[in-house]
Amino acid sequence: MIQSILKRSHLSQASAKTSATSAYRFAAGRIYTAAVFSACLALVITNCRDPELDARSTGLIGNPAPAISLQDSKGATVNLADFKGKVVVLEWINFDCPFVRKHYDKSNNMQTLQKKYTEQGVVWLSINSSAPGKQGHFDSAEINKRMQAKGSAATAYLLDSDGKVGRAYGAQTTPHMYIIDTEGVVQYQGAIDSNSSASADTIPDATNYVAQGLDELLAGKALTTTTTKSYGCSVKYGS
Repeated sequence: MIQSILKRSHLSQASAKTSATSAYRFAAGRIYTAAVFSACLALVITNCRDPELDARSTGLIGNPAPAISLQDSKGATVNLADFKGKVVVLEWINFDCPFVRKHYDKSNNMQTLQKKYTEQGVVWLSINSSAPGKQGHFDSAEINKRMQAKGSAATAYLLDSDGKVGRAYGAQTTPHMYIIDTEGVVQYQGAIDSNSSASADTIPDATNYVAQGLDELLAGKALTTTTTKSYGCSVKYGS
């Protein structure tokens, strides 16, 4: 009888140990899954770098800008070639991206830059490469409504729904900025500034690469910085 009791006790302890091990593994699995999900979510919200697009965008520096012929939000066709002789800024945009909101809704930083430099003769083209059904893709009426509400001072908002222009430039994020000189040569590509946080509080202390580049280019000087790593939400290309 004593042996029977000892056997049952041993089995009970073994069962408890097995249950504890299973619970531990279950909890560890849940923690790992949550960590992986958080990491993936961060990549989606910010950006997963595509090496091919990175090479394409950096390779543009010092070379002629790829052709652009797109319809704008008001129904007109806009050709980059029509602006030869002018400095042009390209701004990849997605109004629903928190990094775009950082520079529009929370600070008016982008609109301030647009106004300042278009008044100096710079052409500013906002380009949206979101595919239909993807975040940031809107019809023209909604775009014009948002542009007016946000006080955008861009020369035009261009629709690149098939993503051909975005891919030609290697655009990866919103925002992703480019500066093209009067000869149609790309002089800068990358981030708008040096702080990749989504907080507008970081803007005053950040180096604004676009403002710096435009000031230097308009003064006839070589750009101090020609390429940086853009930051923001990934461009929502179609398949």
